[in-house]
Amino acid sequence: MRSVCVVGLGLIGGSVLRAAAAAGRTVFGTAGAEEDVHGALADGFTVVDVDSALRRAAAEDALVVIAVPLTAVDAVLRKISDLAPECALTDVVSVKGPVADAVARYAPNTRFAGGHPMAGKSESGWQASTARLFADAAWVVTADEDTELPAWREAAQLALDCGAAVVPTTSSEHDAAVARISHLPHVLAAVLAACGADGGPLAMALAAGSFADGTRVASSRPELVLAMCEGNRSALLAAVDDALGKLGAARGALASTGALGATVRAGHVGRAAYETHRAAANARAMVDLTGADPFEELRLIGAQGGRIVGFDGDMAVAALPVLPD
Repeated sequence: MRSVCVVGLGLIGGSVLRAAAAAGRTVFGTAGAEEDVHGALADGFTVVDVDSALRRAAAEDALVVIAVPLTAVDAVLRKISDLAPECALTDVVSVKGPVADAVARYAPNTRFAGGHPMAGKSESGWQASTARLFADAAWVVTADEDTELPAWREAAQLALDCGAAVVPTTSSEHDAAVARISHLPHVLAAVLAACGADGGPLAMALAAGSFADGTRVASSRPELVLAMCEGNRSALLAAVDDALGKLGAARGALASTGALGATVRAGHVGRAAYETHRAAANARAMVDLTGADPFEELRLIGAQGGRIVGFDGDMAVAALPVLPD
């Protein structure tokens, strides 16, 4: 198996390092935060400075994983361009379009396929990382028009080795989707937490499950949330506009008739759709990676809510949800 070099050893990068090691891969990493470096070293992992890590990656033809906030990606790519310009490369950043643009600008000779594991915690840093973080999680591996199949398969195999299942989609489709199911919830949680706190000590004393569940992600480090949400500005604006429209309709109905039925029922239906998808049985399908356009088939798997769960030679094994009509 190809060795893995992880740049950034916080919650996600640290968990990639741990999970890849648990899968039998040779792993090493680098980090800017001293507490992450000391934590990984104390747990027996090889951690060196970034130049040494990338030189080793180039020498071993390792897969390099960028696991830093979006605001630090450009600087890392400049280093990669200097020290490991033709390496296999993926990332675990929560926005895909800007990362793909940065790779094309700063490290165009790398063998790149973007990635984003849909897993996390409100805690951060190496000490929060775990080899089991990605178990049964969805892990996007981008299948853009300019993605090369060997690079996609390298990134996909890492995701599978870490215990996840692979969702193939384009960078733009990924960013539009996560704006609604990840980034908008962070914005709404921040608003809800602020509104609750504005209620003063009595409100805080009475706050229970619905408030705690709705504001959980507001305890995430603000700088990480800002990098994620602001980095997906265009897609997030569309999601915020949709949410504001629904809130406006709710306010109008409450003010005019005192009724919130349409809003509450629509939300109930939305939650039911989520639960139905999560509970659905799966049908197996095979994608021939030697076919005329395997990415078209892979993207269709992702669009249908399916996942790639393994490889069998030149075939990708897919699981497709069987949903009621």
